[in-house]
Amino acid sequence: MTVTSHTRTDNQKAGDAAERLVAERLEARGWRILARNVHFGRSELDIVATDPGPPARLVVVEVRWRRSPAFGLAEETFDYRKRAHLTAGIGGLLEAGRLPNGVDLPQFPIALDLAVVEPGPGGRPTVRLYRDALAG
Repeated sequence: MTVTSHTRTDNQKAGDAAERLVAERLEARGWRILARNVHFGRSELDIVATDPGPPARLVVVEVRWRRSPAFGLAEETFDYRKRAHLTAGIGGLLEAGRLPNGVDLPQFPIALDLAVVEPGPGGRPTVRLYRDALAG
């Protein structure tokens, strides 16, 4: 029997690194990361965290990244289809009342934030956080 391992593509590895960077930056701000890459149906929630506020919030953070602005801004990939998938995933999360690992969700208002990672000065990545991304 042959076992094949799933090899991550360069794009997937870069996306993973962007998500790690955002999680680290959020933790440095006092946020608590509850889970990463949470699947509900066909939706994947990149980061589920609590923002201590004020006011405290349960936040799903969608991470978008770009190696270069040559093909547009990362924000432009956060279109109505992506928002619809995330809304469905958030609905599944709220309906379950807990994360797939069994951890109960804190009873805070929920929000969707958008984090954008792109190259900055000297090649160091920059992170922009857009709070309440569904409100806009």
